[in-house]
Amino acid sequence: MAEIRNCKECGRLFQYTGISKICPRCQKKDEEDFKVVREYIYENEGATLTEVSEETGVDEDKILRFLREGRLEIVGENSALILECERCGKPIRTGRFCDACAHELQAGLKSGFEKVDRLKSNVDKQKEKMYTAERKKRR
Repeated sequence: MAEIRNCKECGRLFQYTGISKICPRCQKKDEEDFKVVREYIYENEGATLTEVSEETGVDEDKILRFLREGRLEIVGENSALILECERCGKPIRTGRFCDACAHELQAGLKSGFEKVDRLKSNVDKQKEKMYTAERKKRR
């Protein structure tokens, strides 16, 4: 059953599909803003965040969100746009984490899932043992 929610951008009610927290109208506007910002950044490599925001009319927070989502990448070696890794603070070009932190997080998650799988297999083995033990008692 579809869920009705308020759009995070405009507050209107919309049918939530489980994917986006904004309504289709705001999604369309968001996509248009993204295209304008992308074109401006690629044509003006040294532009600061404030310049990009003023020239495109797109809010600075939205531009930073595009960068954090990995939809935009800072181009050029001397770019004035600054994005930092959320974990270590190292300068990055796109996304939320630098390559080293992303690798560490990925390894940590992978080992966590392996522990869960091992625990599940141990529980399954114990169930088999209990079943066998009960079966032996019946004889």
